[in-house]
Amino acid sequence: MAIDFKASAARHKQYLLTGVSYAVPFIACGGILIALSLAFAKPGPNGAPDPSSSEILSLIEKIGASAFSLMFPILGGYIAYAMASRPGLVPGFIGGAIASMPQALPDGKTANAGFLGAIFAGLLAGHVVNLIKKLPIPGIFKPIMPILIIPILGALIVGGAMFFINMPIAKLMVGLGDMLKQMEGQSQYLLAAILGAMIAFDMGGPVNKAAFFFGASMIEQGNFHIMGAIAVAICTPPLGMGLATILRKKLWNEDQRNAGKAALGMGMIGITEGAIPFAAADPIRVLPCIMAGSITGAVIGMAAQVGDHAPHGGPIVLPVVDNRLWYVFAIVVGTLVTAISINALKASAQAKEIEAPSNESATA
Repeated sequence: MAIDFKASAARHKQYLLTGVSYAVPFIACGGILIALSLAFAKPGPNGAPDPSSSEILSLIEKIGASAFSLMFPILGGYIAYAMASRPGLVPGFIGGAIASMPQALPDGKTANAGFLGAIFAGLLAGHVVNLIKKLPIPGIFKPIMPILIIPILGALIVGGAMFFINMPIAKLMVGLGDMLKQMEGQSQYLLAAILGAMIAFDMGGPVNKAAFFFGASMIEQGNFHIMGAIAVAICTPPLGMGLATILRKKLWNEDQRNAGKAALGMGMIGITEGAIPFAAADPIRVLPCIMAGSITGAVIGMAAQVGDHAPHGGPIVLPVVDNRLWYVFAIVVGTLVTAISINALKASAQAKEIEAPSNESATA
């Protein structure tokens, strides 16, 4: 029986998006609460914000840390859930939890397998559970399969596999972090451009989330500049498309102008998906424009060493951003690049449409 790789890839993409859709609220909640506790905290002995000096801020930080710590188990669990329904939850959650466990590296550092490990755990759990479901089981055991046998067998298989691959993936994550720290000058700008393009490319899809989770994992490594560039790129697509509908209203119909207002609101709180209605209607013109805006903003943010302490983007995280004026400047420039370029392309397309009938009339 031939395998339809295209259909399989589409299914696995949907599995990943399901897991991500459940994980992102935990990331946003935890990250923003931690960032707020740091934003209002007094400097500690080492000069860094110290929330422990205030009971309220310390509590906010702990709540945020609790939400943030659930990121990888939720990601792994709900990828498995999308593949195998409820029986996949236990092995998926356990695999994701193991991916978040610190691993002692030979050089004395500790790291975890992060989002790559959680994704692997979720996919492995889903496939393992689906295989267990196909086993010939005596009828007497069928009632307890989904609540006892499948979770236990799945957890043993996935958990055992994760303990073997956790270290290699953790080393990979550390290697990526070390590579970023060594990058200087043009290499950093190239990295920012690539991440900016990824963020805008599918606006919340798997490519976007790969860049996002990479930036979030770098925060754990103490590198805030990567997330700073990503935070700019996250909000410029919806802000740029929303601004475009305001700058040249005649180019857009009423529905598009209303979508533009919604996009502006979503851009302010860092939701890239606000640009999706425009990209879905005209991907050939919109995608290059929003990618250009995100790339421009991300490169400016990286050049200015903008740092974002929260795994989120847009103006909403301004209180926890380093070099705030440059952060705002990067967002403004990226937004303008998107708005001006899409309006130029749209005006050119409409001019050609008007010109075409007139040429046909003259020929006739």
